[in-house]
Amino acid sequence: MKAPGRVDISAMGRRLRALGRAELTLLLRNKAMLFVALATPVLLTVLMRQTTSGMNLEGTGLTMGTVLIPGSIGYVLVFAVYANLTGIYVTRREELVLKRLRTGESSDGEILLGSALPSLFLALGQCVLLLAGGAAVLDLAPPKRPELVVAGVLLGLVLMVLLAGVSAAFTRTTEASQITTFPFMAISFVGSGVVIPLDVMPDAMANVCSLLPVSPTMELVRNGWVGTLSGFDTVKALVVLVVWIVLGTLAVKRWFPWEPRR
Repeated sequence: MKAPGRVDISAMGRRLRALGRAELTLLLRNKAMLFVALATPVLLTVLMRQTTSGMNLEGTGLTMGTVLIPGSIGYVLVFAVYANLTGIYVTRREELVLKRLRTGESSDGEILLGSALPSLFLALGQCVLLLAGGAAVLDLAPPKRPELVVAGVLLGLVLMVLLAGVSAAFTRTTEASQITTFPFMAISFVGSGVVIPLDVMPDAMANVCSLLPVSPTMELVRNGWVGTLSGFDTVKALVVLVVWIVLGTLAVKRWFPWEPRR
């Protein structure tokens, strides 16, 4: 008999696999959502090349490649995970799928994580392909601090799942998710170093923007690649990222609605 309060890891794994398979089946049936999640980051990276070519990167230690490739990771996090998953959570909630799942053995956290697994695996695969393929195309040297690149990507994925849950709490319909996710996407692209690295911003602006949710991930990936992140800046980026993860967890527990918001 399972001890009171003890987590059955194998049972939890089985439940997560079952939820993930079901969600993957639904995701593969939605061709439009799948196309947006997979194609948009690549297309935006290609379009960003023109912007990058006009940047003054002198003295930053960055090149076109180390601006473009980490930027593509930011696009994957925001589009393939955050925006995509917000729509999924809202749709499953409004269709009463999440409510029915709560009557079973799965915990609330397992339900949300299981629903996110296909998006997370697709995004992780995209990140690997973009990092490896982009580095080969742009003739980039391997990352000087690969552990920072990995930490930035993995923690960034966790944060995007939580922020998707927060956005879903304030979104009534699937169609409305395209509107409710836009402010965060716009702020992330402009102020978090996805398009314009913090290194080329004025110091005062960069210090403020470094506190935005996606900024620590971009700093860890980009500066971890070129090896220019100091010990203090590394700790600061990790602390800011962890603080956002904690805040996101608390917000989801407090506000995520399991009943339809009609």
